[in-house]
Amino acid sequence: MKKVEAIVRTGALKKILKNLLEIDYPGVTVYEVHGHGKQRGVKEHYRDQTTLSLVPKVKIECVVSGDKEAEKAINAITSATRTGEFGDGKIFVSELKEVIRIRTNEKGTKAIN
Repeated sequence: MKKVEAIVRTGALKKILKNLLEIDYPGVTVYEVHGHGKQRGVKEHYRDQTTLSLVPKVKIECVVSGDKEAEKAINAITSATRTGEFGDGKIFVSELKEVIRIRTNEKGTKAIN
């Protein structure tokens, strides 16, 4: 089982969800987050002082059953978000040791499908 996490521009969310729906993903969790990458946020100037603000982003998490499903989710996300500009985002993929559906106590891939 794999967990696919993506931090992307907020405007890409609808297209990502549409693309994920087309590949029949099992579920998704979305968070509103703030942060910065190499660009170090947005510089704001006020009364001769410079401050850095964090950039609003969206974090999307999707748990899938295996490598093939993870690749499909990654492709769905990247095709919706890639502009070639700084700030397109990042995708993180990690192994999951266990998933448990609380209601039925099902474990593993049965719990995510």
